[in-house]
Amino acid sequence: MINRKSDLELVRAALKRSRVVALLGPRQSGKTTLARQFVPADSLNYFDLEDPQSLARLSEPDTALRPLKRLVVIDEIQRRPDLFPLLRVLADRKPLPARFLILGSASPDLLKQSSETLAGRLETVSLEGFRLADLGAAAQARHWVRGGFPLSYTAHTEADSLAWRRQFLQTFLERDIPQLGITIPAVALRRFWNMVAHYHGQIWNAAELARALAINESTVRRYLDLMAGVFMVRQLPPWFENLGKRQVKAPKVYVRDTGLLHALLGIANQRDLELHPKVGASWEGYAVEEVLKALRPDEAYFWATHQGAELDLLLFKHGRRIGIECKRADAPTLTPSMHIALADLKLDELRVVYPGKKRYTLAKKVEVVPLAELVDAK
Repeated sequence: MINRKSDLELVRAALKRSRVVALLGPRQSGKTTLARQFVPADSLNYFDLEDPQSLARLSEPDTALRPLKRLVVIDEIQRRPDLFPLLRVLADRKPLPARFLILGSASPDLLKQSSETLAGRLETVSLEGFRLADLGAAAQARHWVRGGFPLSYTAHTEADSLAWRRQFLQTFLERDIPQLGITIPAVALRRFWNMVAHYHGQIWNAAELARALAINESTVRRYLDLMAGVFMVRQLPPWFENLGKRQVKAPKVYVRDTGLLHALLGIANQRDLELHPKVGASWEGYAVEEVLKALRPDEAYFWATHQGAELDLLLFKHGRRIGIECKRADAPTLTPSMHIALADLKLDELRVVYPGKKRYTLAKKVEVVPLAELVDAK
């Protein structure tokens, strides 16, 4: 089993701070496996709400949960939102006999009842599949092609991995989305998801997608918010300030897992990826996700002007402004756009992330850094 040390550390730290911790992420991302490293599946403190026995034990939830001590795990919490008021009561006890780790396949926005009922008591931790930091530098190429879902990454062959991802896409749309109470037809969402894959790494244009899909812009916006809410799509917001320049004010969109992106684009292996016109955009999205997971900034944006200057990531962390450029090149060089970003955004540093192995300096405040080194150093 791969040691997911970064995710384990995040959950441990959250459990020390908070009475209730929500581990949220898409299905099959490894939430259950991670939770069972804290509480074994056969423990009375473990409830899997897809298991009839656990559901039977929770037929009288107060009777089942109140006597328990230490850490209690409730998996697939979105199936029983009626538990949230009880969790609030149990989390407010003094002294506190038990903390709760709840696992869910929906985002905090889709679990509104949890955030409202458990306000001030709940801390969320996102889990999105294997991190490059946990797999090691040697796994980078495979991780990029297959993505971070454990069963996709560990499949015996490229064909097996692709087959798993295609089945995941179908099951997610036909079963998981309806289970969240969402009634959008699977065919419509699949067409939208395919369109987003072709727009991966580009500025969001609702009007263009609406025309292509023959629906209105508000519906397209609703689809985007939904897919972002279930961790499938990232909306990276734009940064803009008073610079005397026209700046882009629409978000960038990415398919968060490159394995799913490649399945949507019909990319089966490394060779297909290298020959595909979206290879550069795929690398950018891969690097963006890994950098965000590793650095965990306070805020993250992209920046672009209508004159052509742009920055893939503008991160705010501990009061510092960090610029990130993602370049799929053997030896990235300093560009006019980097000069403009440094000056206009007053960056404290600019890191150029690339798939190579050598770290070197381009200019004052500008360093080229291998992605594997950056995410490992954190």
